[in-house]
Amino acid sequence: MAILDRRTTAVARTLLIFILIGGFIWGARDTIVVFIFAIFFAYLFEPLVSKLQTWRRISRGSRVIAILEVYAVLAMACAAIAFGAGPYIESEGRQLISAAPTLIDKLTSGQIVHNIGARRGWSYATQIRLEHFLRQHRAQILDSVQQIGLKAGSVFANAFWVALIPILAVFFLKEGKQLAETAVRGIRLRPQARSFLNSTLRDVNDMAAHYIRAQLILAALSICAYTLVLGMSRMQYGIVLGIMAGTLEFIPIIGPLVGAIVVLGVAYLTGFHYIWLLILFFGGWRIVQDYVNSPTLMHRGLRLHPLGVIFAVLAGGEIAGFIGVYLSIPLAAALQIFWRRWRAYSEAEELRSEQEHSNRHAA
Repeated sequence: MAILDRRTTAVARTLLIFILIGGFIWGARDTIVVFIFAIFFAYLFEPLVSKLQTWRRISRGSRVIAILEVYAVLAMACAAIAFGAGPYIESEGRQLISAAPTLIDKLTSGQIVHNIGARRGWSYATQIRLEHFLRQHRAQILDSVQQIGLKAGSVFANAFWVALIPILAVFFLKEGKQLAETAVRGIRLRPQARSFLNSTLRDVNDMAAHYIRAQLILAALSICAYTLVLGMSRMQYGIVLGIMAGTLEFIPIIGPLVGAIVVLGVAYLTGFHYIWLLILFFGGWRIVQDYVNSPTLMHRGLRLHPLGVIFAVLAGGEIAGFIGVYLSIPLAAALQIFWRRWRAYSEAEELRSEQEHSNRHAA
């Protein structure tokens, strides 16, 4: 007599398979993340590649030529930006980096409180209270700045992986659909289950493509708005800070918050006279982005409740840091799509079983 029956053995085997898959994903997480971002990169340019492929006079109907043309245009655009605005941005960025230790020391020592308080007419008691507060929390402030520096340094340390993303994206642009179809055909499924998988993958594909393009447009709008306002306000390091804060818009929820804090913090430390106007601008821009631009761009691609978005971002950041924050929303949307499709599939299976049962009784 067998120790375990067939059903128990099947359940144990399934659990073991999931454990092995989870272990593999955890062990190869860095490589998997690079491939995910390569897929996202491919999503950005897939419509343009497909459009160029239809223009036979330009690409002769070849997808490879269309991909090369898109990459050539992208390289020329990056070179034009680098040669045009690059020297000024680099100069201002170096000045900001070199001034950062002095600004941090002024903040943690409390010196900045007296400098700003004297210009703003603060009472001596208020200045002393703020100075004591900053001195008491000096260690926490320095630790937070150090952690931010370490995370920024890790991005540059992984520059090889970042450079690999557009190279891998070429393969997804060229053969992405064929790779997905081959993977689905390689799985032994019943026709109904295969239809469920195909429809789910199609919905996830459309959602991810829509989400990535919408995030890119939102970031581009923020870069334009921030650099324009900060540049016109004559704020010190305004152009670099505007580009930085606008780029962080690509990271849901956390990115805009960090960008606003950095800009306002530098404005405060450099003695900028119109901080309250900057606060009003950031508040107004968030209203425009969150209630006008974002719903207009994303309402068809994502159907997540705002509470679900906040929970996904916080949980993703807790689990996987920066990468978790960025991937949390598309992953949550993908799970929602899977759940919605699975419910429809289960209801269809139950209806089919009931019809077969009724037919057998009728026979």
